Amino acid sequence: MDTKQFLEIMNRGEYVVAGSEAHLVMHYLSDEARRITAELNNAYHTNEEIRSIFAKLIGKDVDEGFGLFPPFYTDCGKNITVGKRVFINSGCCFQDQGGIDIGDDVLIGQQVVIATLNHDLNPEKRGSMVPKNVKIGNKVWIGAHATILAGVTIGDGAVVAAGAVVTKNVPPNTVVAGVPAKVIKEIEA
Repeated sequence: MDTKQFLEIMNRGEYVVAGSEAHLVMHYLSDEARRITAELNNAYHTNEEIRSIFAKLIGKDVDEGFGLFPPFYTDCGKNITVGKRVFINSGCCFQDQGGIDIGDDVLIGQQVVIATLNHDLNPEKRGSMVPKNVKIGNKVWIGAHATILAGVTIGDGAVVAAGAVVTKNVPPNTVVAGVPAKVIKEIEA
């Protein structure tokens, strides 16, 4: 199984059995991601170099307006898509096997966690996983230390408050806060 086939399985949300071929590819891609993030995180790089290393990590071109303050962590990398003028602050952790799609003009605060996998609840099958995509719309601001869980869509123009744990979809042009995150305000443009 190659990376493309693996990503197709993940993007369909197929159940991944522990020890299966897809699971083994997941580990291979994790090793590659660790090598690339070690390069990114363990030396000073110019903005241009950061963009180049990040593009290698995700396997796609990155817009000139993309910005990132290392360190950055991911355990796959190949299922991240970023739009134009995206900024990711330091210490973020993206578990992207299930897919993370980030729109244009998105700001992601320090130490944000985005998770796209859930393990099987059955203790006998706990090593198996279910991937679910996370979608972040355009002009979204995610505050520091927020956690976005698998399967969540954040609508255009929304704000996720610092420290929020987002378990459900966020409507466009709203502010969500708390654990679990709830709408606390609507944004008027």
